[in-house]
Amino acid sequence: MSGGLFALLDDVAVLAKAAAASVDDVGAAAGRASMKAAGVVVDDTAVTPQYVQGVAAQRELPMIKKIAVGSLRNKLLLILPAALLLSQFLPWLLTPILMLGGTFLCYEGAEKIWERFSGHHEEETLATELDAEAEKTMVSGAIRTDLILSAEIMVISLNEVADEPFLTRAAILVVVAIAITFLVYGVVAAIVKMDDVGIALTQRASSVAQKVGHALVRAMPGLLATISAVGTVAMLWVGGHILLVGLEDLGWHAPYDAVHHLEVAVHDATGALGAALGWLVNTALSAVAGLVVGAVVVAVMHVLPFGHTKAEDSSEPVAS
Repeated sequence: MSGGLFALLDDVAVLAKAAAASVDDVGAAAGRASMKAAGVVVDDTAVTPQYVQGVAAQRELPMIKKIAVGSLRNKLLLILPAALLLSQFLPWLLTPILMLGGTFLCYEGAEKIWERFSGHHEEETLATELDAEAEKTMVSGAIRTDLILSAEIMVISLNEVADEPFLTRAAILVVVAIAITFLVYGVVAAIVKMDDVGIALTQRASSVAQKVGHALVRAMPGLLATISAVGTVAMLWVGGHILLVGLEDLGWHAPYDAVHHLEVAVHDATGALGAALGWLVNTALSAVAGLVVGAVVVAVMHVLPFGHTKAEDSSEPVAS
């Protein structure tokens, strides 16, 4: 009897170790998958604060919470099931879909640069008081934008674990969805409230607290500008890399081979710094490729006559 009990306990211990190893594997795979989606994550973090910019301070965090819940719902209830079914039954579609997402990232990054240097950008209207309906509309718009970014994050992550068993894939994507949502909207909440914290500190009696508060308030515009710039570069880098790897997978090896050979050459020629410099070369060339592709799409969408949208046409004054 005791022998059977010890055998059972031994089996339980083996199962526990296997489960722990499985959890570790899922966590590690989720981490790798999340890193591949870093460019979209940074962009998501840079985009979201604009939806609560200028809103009354007491409504900022409740709105961010609503957007975060909507984002998690997007990932877990809409994107995750569709992505898993696609990877299970039509895995060959993953690369083309990923390349479409990469092209969109290149377009978004190149468009931000074009707007920066051309002066063509949408006018921002700030609202300090929103009624319930207007707030609902603003939150819904943020969640719709998040749907596109979340889809890119999940497909990029899925592509990294496409060879894993179905249940492992599902577990990894759930971890990625939850972790990235908490990361993005936690950072967004901290950014949005940074100026409020700074203002509160300026009203303290301590001169040190006042200096810190003034520094936080002064740093806010620069921080937002830096996040936006990093997000733009990240979109071009990730988008360009996705396209280069996608072309490689589809059989056109020349573009990625050229990048890879130069990366290896720099790696071999720079000794101890080889790994870092090689990665920087790959990243820079991927960003250049992304900028080229994005510039073509921007030209089609904004410069060439057939790329103008109806909304743009309708905004022109009508002669009476």
